[in-house]
Amino acid sequence: MISIAASCRFLEIEMTADTRFVELAQKMGHDFGGEIKIGGNYTPVTQDGHYLWVSGQIPRVGDKVLYVGALGDAVSLIQGQEAAAICAMRALELLRRVAGSLDAISSILRITVYVRSVADFTQQSEVADGASDVLAHVLGPCGFHARTSVGVLQLPKGAAVELDVVASTTLRSRQNR
Repeated sequence: MISIAASCRFLEIEMTADTRFVELAQKMGHDFGGEIKIGGNYTPVTQDGHYLWVSGQIPRVGDKVLYVGALGDAVSLIQGQEAAAICAMRALELLRRVAGSLDAISSILRITVYVRSVADFTQQSEVADGASDVLAHVLGPCGFHARTSVGVLQLPKGAAVELDVVASTTLRSRQNR
């Protein structure tokens, strides 16, 4: 049996995670390389040892939140999945900036996906698939993770989705970024 870590290293030989990230960003039609704004007195990524915690990411590209509203009302399931995918790409960009390369990410340990929902919307896990699919595509087996998806009444800036991530890296450091 091949370990996940060995599988991740094998996957890098074919194409790097950074290359897969860039290709997916182009396919999505977005550039995630610009400034990622934070809206308060916190850090977008905290690192302790091999562990990285990414603060909540909303589907913002540049200065615009692309998906605003509640799932089951103004936002469709497909749009919710696209919003979750953008959130995951933002989180990956932050991980890349801290680690220097997405190839230094050894595992996505856990994600939490918050879905702004009307009372009778029950497809939060299907919305979260948009983020999970991005992580698996870019990182391969290293992107497989535990996940919680939660329906909420409101999110920052009226966003339809918010995502946070816990990851591990091959680089050891104790600092906030």
